[in-house]
Amino acid sequence: MDLSFLVIQALSGLASASALFVIASGLTIVFGVTRIVNFAHGSFYMLGAYMAVTIVPWLLEFDRSPALFFLGVILSAIVVGVLGVVMELVLLRRIYKVPELFQLLATFGVVLIVQDVVLKIWGPVDITGPRAPGMRHGIEILGQRFPAYEMFLIAVGPAVLGILLLIMHKTRFGVLIRAATQDREMVGALGVNQAVLFTGTLFLGAFLAGLGGALQIPRLPANTGMDLSIITEAFVVTVIGGMGSVPGAFIAALIIKMLEAFGILIFPKITLVLVFLLMAVVLVVKPWGLMGKPDATANRAILPEGILNLKPFARTEWIISALVVLALLAIPLVGDAYKVKVGIEILVFALAAFSLNFLIGNGGLVSFGHAAYFGVGAYAAGLLVTGPLKLPMEVALIAAPIAAGLAAALFGYFIVRLSGIYLAMLTLAFAQITYAVFFQWVEVTGGDNGVVGVWPSAWASSRQVYFYVVAVLSLAAIFALRHVVYAPFGYTLRAARDSATRADSIGIDVRTHRWLGFILAGAAAGLAGGLYAFSKGSIDPTMISISMSIDFLVMILTGGIQTVMGPLVGAAFFHSVKDFFMPLTDFWRFFLGASIIAMVLIFPRGLVGAVQTARERFAGRAAS
Repeated sequence: MDLSFLVIQALSGLASASALFVIASGLTIVFGVTRIVNFAHGSFYMLGAYMAVTIVPWLLEFDRSPALFFLGVILSAIVVGVLGVVMELVLLRRIYKVPELFQLLATFGVVLIVQDVVLKIWGPVDITGPRAPGMRHGIEILGQRFPAYEMFLIAVGPAVLGILLLIMHKTRFGVLIRAATQDREMVGALGVNQAVLFTGTLFLGAFLAGLGGALQIPRLPANTGMDLSIITEAFVVTVIGGMGSVPGAFIAALIIKMLEAFGILIFPKITLVLVFLLMAVVLVVKPWGLMGKPDATANRAILPEGILNLKPFARTEWIISALVVLALLAIPLVGDAYKVKVGIEILVFALAAFSLNFLIGNGGLVSFGHAAYFGVGAYAAGLLVTGPLKLPMEVALIAAPIAAGLAAALFGYFIVRLSGIYLAMLTLAFAQITYAVFFQWVEVTGGDNGVVGVWPSAWASSRQVYFYVVAVLSLAAIFALRHVVYAPFGYTLRAARDSATRADSIGIDVRTHRWLGFILAGAAAGLAGGLYAFSKGSIDPTMISISMSIDFLVMILTGGIQTVMGPLVGAAFFHSVKDFFMPLTDFWRFFLGASIIAMVLIFPRGLVGAVQTARERFAGRAAS
């Protein structure tokens, strides 16, 4: 590698870092002020690109000048900023006081809605934007050609950083943003109108995301996958730099993109792993980031009270449970092959959702990356069956929960040392490390293509027989976890959930109990993953993706985080709707996103929680 190549590689890294900073700076500002993990930030980035490929070509019809090109970019960002204000007024203003987990899910609902709106307006085909006038030719550096627009992008990042620092230090709005980042409650106590502050902050954050997307059109076509592709990187920058720290985001973006630029030369097969490993190390060593400051509110609970009304089943509830189980077991006898497939998936995801709620509702440990253990179990089972050992399904299904439990033991050792949003972000970091390993280790895992030929043993090859295998194992694991919830270990976990300090003062080893709970939940998710692999016949990295983790969260939200058996209802409802209703329309994401938002706003306790609330009110009226 000669010097000219290294220089060009460094410049490419700087250009990418600059573009990433513009996007991530908006996310870190919004989180710093509102404490909302805004999943919809990636949607604003995507909308910025689509607005730009619409507005900029129209302006260039009048005059192909750089001034009109960049006017179009700014106008696109302003439109997106206004859309951010609309989201704040219509949705976020109603949920500022709800637990942060619900806020995350609500903004994910916005992501789904925006995806279908974009498909409806612009269609599924990628749209290429115009090149920037006056920057079509390259610049020669040490005998190598480097795009002029990339050189312009290198200057954009520091310019945006300088403007943001001026706003933060020289304007009243900026001073209030810095004050709210450090102590939002104190700002409110001083009489500052927080509603106006939050609206302005959302405009600024969405504007920066839209600006980042609009600036990409000479480099990348606008496409419907832009939102989820950028949000992970933006989260990484926000966490490493320090939540709420704009200079920290700039430094983190530089570190990440330079690591990617040169890491691909030195460690080509683990570049993605290095980025998320850095995020995990920062969270473990300095949870508030490189330039962030410790924040007491960041360690507060990010979920509601947890499981309420913890009472053993009454006779009526046991009868209802028995009838539900019998109805499930009758599916292969009365349903066609498709209904049997859906029944298998409902059972699998019910186990995965139940294991997640064991962590969240029972242990108070919010995981944004529970799909990691689901995926590890699936890959462990699939690779043992299709790999050199060619082991039977029975052995693979034993290995799946063991492998996932070991992964949970390794990750959980570090995770349980944190709390609040830092803990949740570390679960996301470890999940992304797992995803990156399986995505890039092509020789073993098949990379993006995955592995095919993961079929049950001959005696269980019939879809009906395999249904009963899944039913027996899933229901047994669910009722085993339910038994733990009511056992002394479950009560100990809830004591630590409600007050770790009080539990520690009476001699409970909080970290050890949480770690063991994490292992148990991970192993159960691994069993679900192994069962899913044999049902599907293949494995691929989507089983470990953020979307899968969000699906699990939506299931427990739908059923009720504060209930023991709610996740089972949530998994059945979510998957049934997804399989039977969604194929009827091309805009299923819109309806799913709207349903998630409605659940957050109207039924925050979920379907089972809503029934319990209604029953309690009826009993109270009858007693009076």
